[in-house]
Amino acid sequence: MAASRRCGILCHPTSLPSDYGIGDLGSGAEQFIAYLESAGQTIWQVLPLGPTGYGDSPYQPFSAFAGNHLLISPELLAADGLLTQSELEGARVAPGGRIDYGTLIVSRTALLQRSYERFLASSSNWELLDDFREANRAWLDDYALFMALKARFELTSWHTWPREIALRKPAAMAGWCSEVIEQISFHRYLQLQFHRQWQRVRELARNAGISLIGDMPIFVGHDSADVWAHRELFQLDEAGMPRAVAGVPPDAFSPTGQLWGNPLYDWAQLARTDYAWWVARLQHALALVDEVRLDHFRGFAGYWQVPAGDPTAEGGRWVKGPGAAFFASVREQLGALPIIAEDLGLISADVIALRQELGLPGMRVLQFAFDSDAANEHLPHNWERDLVTYTGTHDNNTTLGWYAAASPAMRSRVRAYVGDVAQMNWAFIRLALNSVADTVVIPLQDVLGLGAEARLNTPGNPGGNWQWRCEAAQLTPDSVARLASMSQAANRSHAPGQAPAVNEPAVLDYAVE
Repeated sequence: MAASRRCGILCHPTSLPSDYGIGDLGSGAEQFIAYLESAGQTIWQVLPLGPTGYGDSPYQPFSAFAGNHLLISPELLAADGLLTQSELEGARVAPGGRIDYGTLIVSRTALLQRSYERFLASSSNWELLDDFREANRAWLDDYALFMALKARFELTSWHTWPREIALRKPAAMAGWCSEVIEQISFHRYLQLQFHRQWQRVRELARNAGISLIGDMPIFVGHDSADVWAHRELFQLDEAGMPRAVAGVPPDAFSPTGQLWGNPLYDWAQLARTDYAWWVARLQHALALVDEVRLDHFRGFAGYWQVPAGDPTAEGGRWVKGPGAAFFASVREQLGALPIIAEDLGLISADVIALRQELGLPGMRVLQFAFDSDAANEHLPHNWERDLVTYTGTHDNNTTLGWYAAASPAMRSRVRAYVGDVAQMNWAFIRLALNSVADTVVIPLQDVLGLGAEARLNTPGNPGGNWQWRCEAAQLTPDSVARLASMSQAANRSHAPGQAPAVNEPAVLDYAVE
């Protein structure tokens, strides 16, 4: 990773401006890249890009490799002649408001199906789809069959499917592949379009000197193509159910801990394969983005193992993770890894030692800085250079929402540190930009001065998350000028017309004819 001072914005593509009910990879992404460039920013950080399931969370995708087909731009499909203007108009949703996933999934799937039928009308497109399948066969075939079967079995989890196909018996695999062949082809098509459109976004970002930071959860969901297709890599019983699950132990904020429920890896089995699945996962991610934020980095040093069936995380225990040996193997196969270690939460000495041994930057968050005393590691005077710092993350309230809900004592500590300012969001942005940290990332909501109504996710809240959308009118020249001025004053902004170079895209050219 570059050691120069730099800054950027955190905004998931679903939150981009769009006329079609959800942010996508079309004109809204292009507009946002122009916004970043005008504001002198050199980073766009996103959340995981995979297809979402229950709860619409990007952290529980159906695949660690596939892209979210809801991000496919109807505008770009129409430009390719795959949708009519009347169909495009019919897909429009009134601007503003939040994402209505229930309605959107039904209507968008039907729209994408129509585009697929037109795509198949050209034999040259069949060849294009075959080429894409061949280049991505290692994950695409399993994913497409998994999604086709989920639709056939009414979206139920794979472990509830008929036993023969749940356990991927050869005869059942052959039979079902023939039974749902059209649905399999449709899901391959969706992945072609996602990767083609994402390639366009990455090229636009690269030309603007914008580095894309992706996000990789350490764990995957049990109901995913990855676990279904690679049961041997996880701690599962003969029926495919987890023997133990992931979580974090009780602490001052959660007396029973957090029970995430993800299956745990069989790290010994992964080691016997030279971590082939993880190598493929990282290689695929770095074909889409320039850098990767590795979520729950502490799990590589040691992870909290909870017996399957326990109602809380209290009965778990710490188990040693794969540690430096994992990263050494991956680096030997892929070279230097542009990784950010998400080291928030309960961090022990072994986690710190591992991050430092690997030379990876950690994270600090200003909203965590004022709940204790001056020794708090999230206070800027305790920061070091090799950090990525945030005013808040996707799991936090916006800065204005957080400050409005803070206790009188905490607000007093904030004012003692930054002054009695009128716009606390800009005070936090200035504090981060002027710090010694090499990298600063600001959630878009803080740049736009939005309150709690724009919060993206509330951990532990089962509904209402991942729905916030930005409106095009909110990306104002005033916010551009102010962020550009502050970034330049902190020596983090590139000069207009002199965008720094970023990694070359490592994806194939999937141009529709």
